[in-house]
Amino acid sequence: MSKVISDTKICLAALLILAILIGGNFFIKGFSSPINFNNAVGKAAPEFSLEDINAKTIKLSDLRGKNVILFFNEGAMCYPSCWNQMLELAKDSRLNNEKTASFSIVIDTKEEWERITKQMPEFSQTKILFDTTKKVSTDYGVLTLPSSMHVGSMPGHSYVIIDKNGILRYVFDDPNMGIRNDMLSAEVTKLI
Repeated sequence: MSKVISDTKICLAALLILAILIGGNFFIKGFSSPINFNNAVGKAAPEFSLEDINAKTIKLSDLRGKNVILFFNEGAMCYPSCWNQMLELAKDSRLNNEKTASFSIVIDTKEEWERITKQMPEFSQTKILFDTTKKVSTDYGVLTLPSSMHVGSMPGHSYVIIDKNGILRYVFDDPNMGIRNDMLSAEVTKLI
């Protein structure tokens, strides 16, 4: 009888610990759930607040009134594919003007990109946002897509277009890791 009571206490204690861990996880991460990347179109884009290389905070809510292109990628370790797209995205006036803003989102540190920019000054024109906690990448559902070479830990080569009202209008995961400015421009043109 006492063994049954002891086993019951152990089970209850284990369940209590599990409940605390799960509840704590929700408390720490917040109550927002990540979007399903493939079913995201037409839904409100998750808010974000990220720093750029100049320590300026960029918030999605501050970009209302503009169409926004986000390019989630593997960053520093993804040479040359991601680097080429980041440069081309930054240089394209169709994707960076009074109606449209584009950003590359990486999980690298700012210091990594400061070193890269010193060696390759052309990167000073890129608009990189640093998602070092992976919260934004998680919220946008890009860590587990087919283009990721490190599924679950790094985004791959994924694009999101958000309209001027903060609604997701286009998503594209690109395992071929090409330069997709023409495609992005065509999608943005539909929103103008």
